Amino acid sequence: MPDGRSAVKRRASLRLWLSGSWLALVALAALLAPWIAPHDPLAQDLFAGRLPPFFAAGADPAYLLGTDSLGRDVLSRIIHGARIALTVALMAGVATALLGSLLGLLAGYLRGWTDIVISRLVDIWMAFPPVLFAILLIAVIGTGLTSIIVAIVVIDWTRFCRVVRAEAMNQSKMDYVASATIAGQGRASILWREIGPNVLPTIAALLTLEMGIAVIVEAILSFVNLSISTDAPTWGGMIAEGRTSIHQAWWVLVFPLVVLFLTVLSFSQLGEGLKDRFDPVLR
Repeated sequence: MPDGRSAVKRRASLRLWLSGSWLALVALAALLAPWIAPHDPLAQDLFAGRLPPFFAAGADPAYLLGTDSLGRDVLSRIIHGARIALTVALMAGVATALLGSLLGLLAGYLRGWTDIVISRLVDIWMAFPPVLFAILLIAVIGTGLTSIIVAIVVIDWTRFCRVVRAEAMNQSKMDYVASATIAGQGRASILWREIGPNVLPTIAALLTLEMGIAVIVEAILSFVNLSISTDAPTWGGMIAEGRTSIHQAWWVLVFPLVVLFLTVLSFSQLGEGLKDRFDPVLR
């Protein structure tokens, strides 16, 4: 058994190290984008259109990952696109976690009619297809970064609510909650000081998973031109543009697609690593 636990811990540490390193690199690139991007992501040069990446014949050393059909630098657009992707991931993820976790804690600890109302609301909400619901919301409230964040929060709060509710129910049966009740602590005090901290590792793991989902949703909305301006350097927009010229300039599609895949995978593996690392059985 100790060997099994050690193996799980090693795998969790490897996941955390690899995924954390990639996400730190993406975050650093997003923060330093105005200084490290070799070109203006919006600057067009039709004479430099569809230049191949540095390792292909006919490449221009000034454009390491080549250019698109309008002569815009692919590397610069990927770097600036990271700012949009991570902004949506962070803001939407945190807002979703706060709303869903709060409702989940209330439902799981208070029980009774509070649990019934919140649970029925979750069931109704989850009956809608999430991607179609997001597209409908964006069509109603309009495009823009704020609209994307609001749409993600409105759609995904149910995931946090259901998981946190179940965890809060389990924690409320523990001896430390009974001891706090006997000691005269109020329900609000028990919820925030006793149950809340013990549910926090689960929330942290869910948050990283949600951030990956937010990146995917933003890319999907960009792909169908329902994100921010069509000229803005978004990964989904670059993939949509590259799809139309895959035979003439494959790099316009492949490079942002690889970055998107690695980023979403890293968020997922970070969440799994945190889950394994803070598993109560392993602790």
